[in-house]
Amino acid sequence: MVKLGGSLLGTPELQAWLDMLATQSDGRVVIVPGGGLFADAVREAQQTAGFDDDAAHHAALLAMDQYGLVLRALQPALATAASELEIAERSWQHRAIVWLPSRMVLADNNIPRNWEVTSDSLAAWLAAKIAADGLVLVKHPDEMDATLSVSQMMAAGLLDSAFDQFASSLGCVVRVIGKQGHNAFSAKLISGPLPARAW
Repeated sequence: MVKLGGSLLGTPELQAWLDMLATQSDGRVVIVPGGGLFADAVREAQQTAGFDDDAAHHAALLAMDQYGLVLRALQPALATAASELEIAERSWQHRAIVWLPSRMVLADNNIPRNWEVTSDSLAAWLAAKIAADGLVLVKHPDEMDATLSVSQMMAAGLLDSAFDQFASSLGCVVRVIGKQGHNAFSAKLISGPLPARAW
C-alpha cells in the first residue's frame, strides 16, 4: 500500500509515482490519497465558519476523495475503489487502485472524527483492514531520515498524532520515504515478486 501525500500535487515526482504504479503494480498496490490543498480548504472554512469537527472530518474525507479523483485524472490507467469488494475486484483485474475513503471510513464509528486522524492514520487503518503486506508513506521532502522512530516522526509533524494507535495493529512493515523514492520502490516491484495481497 502506498500513501501519496497531498503536498506532492503539482510536482513531477507525483506523476512519476502514478505512472510507475499504473504500469508496474499489476493490481498489487492500493494508493491512498492525502488531503492536500483540498483538506487545507476545509481547515480554512472551519476557521472561518466555526462548524464542528464532525462536519470537518466528513468534509476532509471528501477532500481525500477529491485528491483521489485528481490522481485518477492524472493517470487514467488507475482504477478507483470505495469498498473492500471494489479493491478486491480491481486487484483481480490487475489494475493499480486509488482508494476513495469517505464511504468506508464514515461507516466505522470507532474512528475519531477530528483533525488528529489524517490520511496517514487512515492508510494504516486500511492496511490493517485488508491485511496489506507493507505500507509506504510518501512525503514531500526529497529525503527522509530512515533512523527516525514513529514517535520521533509524530513529534516532528511528519505523521499525525493518532498514527501510532492505528499502526499498532499492523502486521507489516511501515516505511516513510521522500517523494523521490519512486525509483527504489519500482526496483522492489521489478525484483519481486511481491506477495499477492495488496501492498
